[in-house]
Parts: sequence; C-alpha cells; structure tokens
Amino acid sequence: MAKQRQSSFRRILVSKILLLSVPVLLIGEIVAYQKARYSLLETARQNLTASAVLKGEKIADTFAALKANLLSATKTQVIQSGTLPQIEEFLHQLAQQQPRQIECIQLVDSNSNTISASTCGKEPISQLNSSFSDNELEVKLLSPKLNTTGNKDEQSKLKLLLSAPVYDLAGQWRYNLVFKSTVLREKIKNKPGLLTGSTVVIAENGIILAHPIASRIGTNIAQHIDASRLQMIVKNAIAGKQDTLHLFFDKEGEELLAGYTAIDSPIIQGKQQKWVILAVTSLDNALYDLGQIKLILIVLTFGLIGASVLAALYLARCLALPVEELRDYALNLHSHHSTVPVPRNLKIREFNQLAQALDQMLERLKAWAEEVEMAWKEAKTANQSKSQFLAATSHELRNPLHIIINCIRLVRDDLCDDREEELEFLKRADDTAIHLLGIINELLDISKIEAGKLSVSLEPIDLQKLLKEVINLQSVNIQQKGLQLNIPHQMSELILVNADAAKLKQVLINIIGNATKFTDEGSITITTEIQQIDGKSQVIVTVQDTGVGIDPAQQQKLFRPFVMVDDGTTRKFGGTGLGLAISRNLIELMGGKITLESRGINQGTTVKIILPLIDTHQENTEDGTKLHSKIVTEVSEDGEFPDGERISPHLPIAKSVTLDRNLV
Repeated sequence: MAKQRQSSFRRILVSKILLLSVPVLLIGEIVAYQKARYSLLETARQNLTASAVLKGEKIADTFAALKANLLSATKTQVIQSGTLPQIEEFLHQLAQQQPRQIECIQLVDSNSNTISASTCGKEPISQLNSSFSDNELEVKLLSPKLNTTGNKDEQSKLKLLLSAPVYDLAGQWRYNLVFKSTVLREKIKNKPGLLTGSTVVIAENGIILAHPIASRIGTNIAQHIDASRLQMIVKNAIAGKQDTLHLFFDKEGEELLAGYTAIDSPIIQGKQQKWVILAVTSLDNALYDLGQIKLILIVLTFGLIGASVLAALYLARCLALPVEELRDYALNLHSHHSTVPVPRNLKIREFNQLAQALDQMLERLKAWAEEVEMAWKEAKTANQSKSQFLAATSHELRNPLHIIINCIRLVRDDLCDDREEELEFLKRADDTAIHLLGIINELLDISKIEAGKLSVSLEPIDLQKLLKEVINLQSVNIQQKGLQLNIPHQMSELILVNADAAKLKQVLINIIGNATKFTDEGSITITTEIQQIDGKSQVIVTVQDTGVGIDPAQQQKLFRPFVMVDDGTTRKFGGTGLGLAISRNLIELMGGKITLESRGINQGTTVKIILPLIDTHQENTEDGTKLHSKIVTEVSEDGEFPDGERISPHLPIAKSVTLDRNLV
C-alpha cells in the first residue's frame, strides 16, 4: 500500500499565509480605490454646488448694485437740471465707479429719441420705451456675438441693458438713462483639478442665457442630447434644491458634472421668474487626482505583496523551528509503547511525529499531576482549617481578656472610690470570665467548626437589659481611652426580641469593642429605635463612633473572614478580621441583619443591628399614629443610668440632649 504523501509544516504555513493575505490585500486596494474615487466625486459635488451658489449670489449682487446706481443717478440734480457738459462729465465719473460691470452709459432725450450724452459714442445701444411709470426700470438681455467656430470663448459673459426714466424738477419726463452692463464676466480656466466650474445660466423657460460656448446661447435645453437631465436640473433648482447632477451637452461629448442653484430673474420683474445657475466641469477634471492615487495604489500593492511573501517565509521559519526542536526533544525523551493509539492522519509529518511523542509524555504527566493535586488539596485544607481556628480563637478571646485585665488592674491599683465599686469591677471581671468560658467551650467544639455549622438557641430576651450589660462591660475600655459615651435615655423600656442571649451579647461586645478600639478621640453613640420595615416591626441598634473610618470601596470586604482594610490599621489596632464576619452570621441566624456605613477615612463608622420585635412598647398619638422615642440624654454625674443602674463614675458622659421621633 502506497504511503500517503505529506507536506512539511513550513511549506503549508507559507502557502496558507499567502493564500489568505494576498486576496485580502487586493480586496483592500480595490476598496481603497473605490473609496478614493467616491471621496473625490463627493468633494467635487460639494465644491460645484457651493460654486454655483456663489456665482448666483455674485450675479444677483452685481445686478442689485447696477440697479441701485442707475436709480440713484436718475435722481441726481445734475441729470435732472444740469447742462449737457455737466451731465457728460457726471456720466464718465459714474462709469468709472464700476468699470468692470458698466461698459457704456447713454442719456437719451425722451422727445427726440436722440443721444444727449454718452460715454461710448453717439450710436444708440438700444431701443427704449416710449413711456415709463414712476421709478420704472427696464431690463433687457443682450445676445452675444456668435462664435462660428463653436469653441469656448476666452470669457463667459452675461450682458444686460438697464434703462430708467429721468424726470426734471417739474416732474416732466426729460431723458432715458441707459446702462450697458456685464453682470457675468469670467475667464475660462482649463487648469486640471480646478473645481469652480464654468458658468451656465438657463432661464425658467429653458433658454440658455450664458454658456462657455457662444453658439449654444439662445438655444433651448430641449434641443440638447441630455434634455431630460437638464430639465430635471431646472425643475429642481426652481423648487429650491441645491445639488449636483451628471449630464451630457453633446452626443459624443464628455461626461459633465454640474452643481446648480436658482436666483430671481432680473429681467422679468414681479412675476417670480427664476434663472438657473450651473457650475459645470468635466468628470475627468473632477477625478483628476484619481490618476495619482491609482499609481500609488498599484505601487503599494506590489510592494505589499512582496512584503507579504518575505513575511510569510520569515514567519514560517520562526514557527517551524520551535516545533521541529520540540519534536526532536519529545522523540528522544519518550520511546516506550502506549496503549492509546496515536493520530496518523494529520497530513503534516511533524505533527504526526509530535503527537506520538506527546501522547506518551502526557500519560505520565497526567498521573503525576493527579498525585500532586491531591496532595496539594489535602495540605491546603489542613492549613486553612488551622489558620481559621487560630484566627477565630485569638480574636474572640482578646476582647473579654482585656476587660478582665482592666477590671483587675483598677482594683489592684486602688483606683476605686469605695468597696462597692471594687466589688462591681470584680463582678464585671467574673461575668466576663464566665462569658469567655462559654466562647472557649464553643470554639473547642471541633466537630462543629470543621462542619462549618453554627447553631443558635432562640428565646425571648430583653434587648435593653442585654445592651446595658454590654455597655457596663465595655465602659472600662472607653474610660481608659478618654472617649465620650452617648447612650439611650429610656434603657428601662422593655424591647423583646427572639434571639440567642449569649450569641447576641457576643455580637454587641464585638461591635462596641471595635468602636472603642478604632476611636482615639471623640465619642461613641449607642441608640435604639423601632421602625416598620416591610410591614414588620424591627428594632435597630446603632453604634456610631468618630474613629478612623473606612474607605467606602473597602466596606463590603470587612464582612469576609480574615479580611482587613489595610496592613497599617491591622498593625496599629490588631485583629484577625473575623469579628464582623462572625457577627453577621450570628445575626442572620437570629433572623436579622447587620450593616456598616462610613463616609470615608477619619469620618467615623456607623454599624446598625436590625432584629425583628416580638412585642414593642408603642404610644398612640391623637390621630392614631404609633411613635417611638429615641432619646440620647445626659447621664447623672454619679454614674447612674436614668433608671438607677450604675456605670463607672470615671467614665466621661455626654452633656448634650438630642430628641428624634420616628414613625413606627
């Protein structure tokens, strides 16, 4: 059986690269050429349209200036009552004001129809009206002399004859003042690429009034080979459109590109007649720069094809050499037989050889990887469990131990006022030690920690009583830092919640302890209020401090285990990052939630604990609205709550009173 012919990787790579790149390159060049042609045409259309508008405005402005000069001249005293020498001199001065527009000025006697004064000889330049109404102006179009050759003239001209009556001081018609003028005078320029275009003027009835070829002046557009397009141009221009259109004036002539617009006809007054102004140039002239672009694209195409061939050869060599080296290495490294069949029909010799070698190597690497991954997972799980256990233990033990140490030191250093206060601090230390023992017992429950399960025992408890116990436990730490404590006034009011007393106390100790730890100066405010949330009565315990604050972008991270805001805060204040995470889990197990807010660094922090109420104390107003008072008030100097329960006499107490009533 004949062996299937295989091609080298390098040869296939070169052929594929060229097969893909060359057609794409050619398509790109064609698209670029078409885009350049379209852009040149679009530019020519815009320029010709703008040129037609400018030509129309120039004709209208020139006619308006001639008309104004003519009417103004008929009302001058020299014309009305001056002597003929004075009039002759005045007419020469008037002609010099617009030498390019005014070719001749004549003053014709209205009675004898003879020329009284002239700037161009005594031969009449036109027949005049026998009578005029007041301020009437007569305008005639002068036909140019035909050029028998039919070629383009040096200049494209549009000549008008303007005449107006002259009345003497008694109001009698005395003279006719006649202007022979040129409102359009442009030299035909054949410069390639010039897009101003030659001027063609067409009347509304289709008569060509001005044209670069004099023989076409006076003809009707219906007589021309491209009459339909010319008629369309006239129709669109009269309708107020300004655009361009391709057309032909001769059957064998070149294709033209014309921009057009319309102006009011100066000949027919008061009948809203229009003149259509065209700026016309040949299509070859509009696309004059396309030849250079085509040449550049051809040179660029051959250059890019050559560069593509060189790049394909270089790229194939760069890609093939590593594959060949890898093949040789793999074949030399593995040579034993594999039970898994190696692919044989890849049609590339190097890949077939590489597949056989890699198949053997991958089987061995797979077995090694499974062993390494299993060992890594076991080590990671053991290390993570150890780290979590140590972090949780150290964090939960620290705050109660601080309270015990501080209470004992106050008694040891004889800082108490009397025996009763010493017993109070000792009792606090004892209570905290008992609480600490409970925490240690829970932490030592290895089975629960490894299973990741937390359990709570829910029962009705008095939130106010529990909160007072926690405040008393934390008062020593607050006293030592010299902080001001703002606490609720009505601490004796019963607020029943369904919670685990030990777990809730643990959460409150952690939250208030954090507020104390992260506040160097200022105050800590603790408030309770009852609100209706989603139709249910909820109690909100708010702990607000003026401490270091938290960057808003970092606040959500604090509820993740072992997460700290930054290393500097950790080193300064200590902690493992478990407090808020544990507190949130415990509060959620009790059916509540906990939130943390801070406006930013050094702007304090507010923590809210929200729990559902079992029964709340409510007062009805006269209109039946249920209200709950939230009061922060002054605590007596002897260190007692308003209901008589004592706190430390050395603790700084708030002197301000704040009242806030919230609808429940």
